[in-house]
Amino acid sequence: MATYAELKAQAEALLKQADELLVNERESAIAEINQRLEQLGLTPDDLKGGKRVKAKADGDKPKRIVPVKYKGPNGETWTGRGQKPVWLAELLKQGRKVEEFLI
Repeated sequence: MATYAELKAQAEALLKQADELLVNERESAIAEINQRLEQLGLTPDDLKGGKRVKAKADGDKPKRIVPVKYKGPNGETWTGRGQKPVWLAELLKQGRKVEEFLI
């Protein structure tokens, strides 16, 4: 049975061997790609493409102001979008109707 030290040494040797193989494979791949580019008359800069137009970020759009549709007895407001506010939900539980608060 192998000892911990022996297994660790084997693992380190395998990792070193794997790193060397990876370096060799990368160099080989780069050489093949460069050869193919040369055959086609291309340069690495050609792979980058031309200037790209940057898409506008969503944050650049101006926010639409939504008019208030409902006003509560204490001046609270709600546009009618999204979840009902707490003040309106409480009033509805008391038997009031949403239409009462339309502006």
